Amino acid sequence: MFDIFKKKKDNDLYAPVTGETIALENVPDKMFAGKLMGEGIGFRFDGNIVCAPCDGEISMIANTLHAFGITTTNGAEILVHIGLDTVELNGKGFKVISEAGKKVKKGTPIIEIDREFMEQNNINLITPMIITNSDNFNFEIEEGDKQVIAGESKVIHFK
Repeated sequence: MFDIFKKKKDNDLYAPVTGETIALENVPDKMFAGKLMGEGIGFRFDGNIVCAPCDGEISMIANTLHAFGITTTNGAEILVHIGLDTVELNGKGFKVISEAGKKVKKGTPIIEIDREFMEQNNINLITPMIITNSDNFNFEIEEGDKQVIAGESKVIHFK
């Protein structure tokens, strides 16, 4: 009866990094560009911190530290993959700030990268963010080539 007074949960996804968006089909990796893992968006970024794109629980941090998963309050499963071919680094250049199983708010720092190390090794840091169970949801994705701020710029809106 008084639903108008209840705060609506924000299930949208925000940029996990500060930088510029890139349409997923323009990410130079067939797995992501072909949307084989699900729908999403990519980012080019200049900083060294990768944040939670939403409120939720960190479901996993890859052993190689190059990716993490977060489950949103609406059940969407999000994968943030830091850079391309970064699994081959076996954790070098990455520092975990948070941990799996932890509840986080959007904008919470999760992983820090050593940008100098990445640049010295010519690592492509385009960072895809994928909804791995995207078939279960209706959503709108922002267009590519827009400036975004980590934890502040909405990039995917769930309907």
